[in-house]
Amino acid sequence: MKRLDRTEIAFKVISYILLTVFGLMCLYPFIFILMNSISAKQYVDNAQVSVFPMGLQFNVYAEVFTSKQFWLSYCNSFFITIYGTAVSMIVGICGAYALSKKRLMFHRGFNFMLTLTMWFNAGMIPTYQNFIRFGVTNRYMFIIALGFNAFNIILLRNYFSSVPTEIEEAATIDGATEFQILLRVYVPMSKSSIITVAMFYAVSRWNGYIWAQMLLGTNDQPLTCYLNLQMENQIKEIEASGGSNLTYSIYSLRYAFVVCSIIPIIVVYPKLQKYFAAGVNVGGVKE
Repeated sequence: MKRLDRTEIAFKVISYILLTVFGLMCLYPFIFILMNSISAKQYVDNAQVSVFPMGLQFNVYAEVFTSKQFWLSYCNSFFITIYGTAVSMIVGICGAYALSKKRLMFHRGFNFMLTLTMWFNAGMIPTYQNFIRFGVTNRYMFIIALGFNAFNIILLRNYFSSVPTEIEEAATIDGATEFQILLRVYVPMSKSSIITVAMFYAVSRWNGYIWAQMLLGTNDQPLTCYLNLQMENQIKEIEASGGSNLTYSIYSLRYAFVVCSIIPIIVVYPKLQKYFAAGVNVGGVKE
């Protein structure tokens, strides 16, 4: 085994130090929020909590768990994320497969129109008026209306184009139909890219706020809308009904809502990271 010289050792040491510092900087906001959510009222109000909790209390999470509107919004977020991602992936995979085939009639025109939507759009007000006219005022229509993303379809199209044509020709000789070729050849070979794009869709649905706030009613709004508006109203009601008698800080209550809202992302993302790392260069290499 070749021994490292001094410059290589110094480079590795500096790289590990910088990466460790960067990782801690990224982790600190979450630690700060978590520690403040479980610290005693006087320490949180006086901004004395940073990395370690002071005067442990968990009463604030009892308030979160008993909030019906919070859990309703939570369920709405799961509904929009899961079904919205499924609809978007069905549309995206079928569209990308068709657009990756040069034998498709008007192949260039369809690809140009798809790309054109990334350069120009009608604007927020005309788009909002169109949504209202088509009845996009509930979760089901909301999922369908936002089920199309040109950028993600182009990513899948580029990856499908990199699949060797010889494999498709062999499947065709064996009697496979277009639908069978898509499901049994392209989808298994493109698993990393498909999961990567699905994660893009899922994060977008989970964090979506503007259109959900503008189009959906209170009972259909996801968690992001609750954290931005409804949570503040709930906190004002708690303060008005005797906030000075609380055993926890109002800031701790806000932090507790945020901690509960990001748990699904923390649980799911590490499991999908290996696919994300394999699919970030989707469509970047061709024969």
